[in-house]
Amino acid sequence: MTLPTHLHYTVEHEWLEDGSPATVGITSTAADALGDIVYLELPAVGEELTAGSVVGEIESTKSVSELFSPVTGTVVEVNQAAVDDPSVVNSDPFGAGWLLKVDVTGTGPLLTADEYAAQSQA
Repeated sequence: MTLPTHLHYTVEHEWLEDGSPATVGITSTAADALGDIVYLELPAVGEELTAGSVVGEIESTKSVSELFSPVTGTVVEVNQAAVDDPSVVNSDPFGAGWLLKVDVTGTGPLLTADEYAAQSQA
Protein backbone atom coordinates (compact mmCIF):
# COMPACT_ATOMS: atom_id res chain seq x y z
CA MET A 1 0.00 0.00 0.00
CA THR A 2 1.43 3.35 -1.09
CA LEU A 3 0.19 6.25 1.01
CA PRO A 4 0.91 9.93 0.55
CA THR A 5 3.29 10.71 3.41
CA HIS A 6 2.28 14.40 3.68
CA LEU A 7 -1.23 13.43 4.86
CA HIS A 8 -2.50 12.50 8.34
CA TYR A 9 -4.80 9.49 8.81
CA THR A 10 -7.42 8.18 11.22
CA VAL A 11 -8.06 4.63 12.38
CA GLU A 12 -11.48 4.97 10.68
CA HIS A 13 -9.70 5.36 7.27
CA GLU A 14 -10.08 9.09 6.69
CA TRP A 15 -7.21 11.29 5.59
CA LEU A 16 -6.49 14.93 6.37
CA GLU A 17 -4.34 17.36 4.43
CA ASP A 18 -3.26 20.32 6.51
CA GLY A 19 -4.05 23.70 5.10
CA SER A 20 -6.37 26.60 5.44
CA PRO A 21 -8.86 25.14 4.91
CA ALA A 22 -7.87 21.50 5.55
CA THR A 23 -9.00 18.82 3.09
CA VAL A 24 -10.65 15.56 4.20
CA GLY A 25 -11.19 12.33 2.26
CA ILE A 26 -11.17 8.56 2.66
CA THR A 27 -8.17 6.34 2.05
CA SER A 28 -7.69 3.94 -0.83
CA THR A 29 -7.94 1.14 1.76
CA ALA A 30 -11.48 2.28 2.62
CA ALA A 31 -12.44 2.85 -1.01
CA ASP A 32 -11.18 -0.63 -1.99
CA ALA A 33 -12.99 -2.28 0.94
CA LEU A 34 -16.25 -0.51 0.08
CA GLY A 35 -16.20 -1.48 -3.58
CA ASP A 36 -18.07 0.67 -6.10
CA ILE A 37 -19.18 3.83 -4.30
CA VAL A 38 -22.61 4.93 -5.54
CA TYR A 39 -23.75 7.64 -3.09
CA LEU A 40 -22.24 10.20 -0.72
CA GLU A 41 -24.09 11.94 2.10
CA LEU A 42 -21.88 14.80 3.25
CA PRO A 43 -22.41 17.66 5.71
CA ALA A 44 -23.53 21.03 4.37
CA VAL A 45 -21.31 24.08 4.02
CA GLY A 46 -21.45 25.95 7.32
CA GLU A 47 -22.04 22.81 9.40
CA GLU A 48 -19.97 22.51 12.57
CA LEU A 49 -18.01 19.24 12.89
CA THR A 50 -16.57 17.60 15.98
CA ALA A 51 -13.49 15.40 15.69
CA GLY A 52 -14.44 11.74 15.94
CA SER A 53 -18.13 12.28 15.25
CA VAL A 54 -20.13 10.81 12.36
CA VAL A 55 -20.57 13.49 9.69
CA GLY A 56 -21.94 11.55 6.74
CA GLU A 57 -22.37 8.25 4.96
CA ILE A 58 -20.72 6.53 2.04
CA GLU A 59 -22.87 3.99 0.22
CA SER A 60 -21.43 1.35 -2.06
CA THR A 61 -22.80 -1.65 -3.89
CA LYS A 62 -21.64 -3.70 -0.86
CA SER A 63 -22.64 -1.64 2.17
CA VAL A 64 -23.18 1.72 3.83
CA SER A 65 -20.33 3.11 5.94
CA GLU A 66 -20.17 6.09 8.23
CA LEU A 67 -17.82 8.99 7.56
CA PHE A 68 -16.06 10.30 10.66
CA SER A 69 -14.55 13.77 10.99
CA PRO A 70 -10.83 13.83 11.81
CA VAL A 71 -11.17 17.46 12.90
CA THR A 72 -13.32 19.97 14.75
CA GLY A 73 -14.30 22.98 12.69
CA THR A 74 -16.65 24.41 10.09
CA VAL A 75 -17.29 22.93 6.64
CA VAL A 76 -16.34 25.55 4.05
CA GLU A 77 -16.62 23.43 0.90
CA VAL A 78 -18.06 20.10 -0.22
CA ASN A 79 -16.71 18.32 -3.30
CA GLN A 80 -19.82 18.58 -5.48
CA ALA A 81 -18.07 16.71 -8.30
CA ALA A 82 -17.70 13.68 -5.99
CA VAL A 83 -21.33 13.96 -4.86
CA ASP A 84 -22.43 14.04 -8.51
CA ASP A 85 -20.12 11.15 -9.49
CA PRO A 86 -19.11 9.16 -6.36
CA SER A 87 -17.01 6.74 -8.44
CA VAL A 88 -14.26 9.40 -8.42
CA VAL A 89 -13.66 8.45 -4.77
CA ASN A 90 -12.76 4.94 -5.96
CA SER A 91 -10.61 6.07 -8.86
CA ASP A 92 -8.73 8.91 -7.13
CA PRO A 93 -9.33 8.86 -3.33
CA PHE A 94 -6.29 11.06 -2.54
CA GLY A 95 -6.91 13.55 -5.35
CA ALA A 96 -10.13 14.41 -7.19
CA GLY A 97 -12.08 12.19 -4.75
CA TRP A 98 -11.60 14.48 -1.72
CA LEU A 99 -14.80 15.03 0.26
CA LEU A 100 -14.69 18.17 2.44
CA LYS A 101 -12.72 21.30 3.18
CA VAL A 102 -12.88 22.40 6.79
CA ASP A 103 -11.81 25.52 8.68
CA VAL A 104 -10.13 23.60 11.52
CA THR A 105 -10.25 24.62 15.17
CA GLY A 106 -8.99 21.29 16.57
CA THR A 107 -7.97 17.77 15.58
CA GLY A 108 -8.69 14.31 16.86
CA PRO A 109 -6.13 11.51 17.10
CA LEU A 110 -4.16 11.36 13.86
CA LEU A 111 -1.65 8.87 12.48
CA THR A 112 1.31 9.23 10.15
CA ALA A 113 1.31 7.25 6.90
CA ASP A 114 3.57 4.61 8.50
CA GLU A 115 1.37 4.33 11.60
CA TYR A 116 -1.77 4.03 9.46
CA ALA A 117 -0.19 1.39 7.22
CA ALA A 118 0.88 -0.63 10.26
CA GLN A 119 -2.57 -0.57 11.89
CA SER A 120 -4.33 -1.26 8.56
CA GLN A 121 -2.30 -4.45 8.10
CA ALA A 122 -2.84 -5.63 11.68
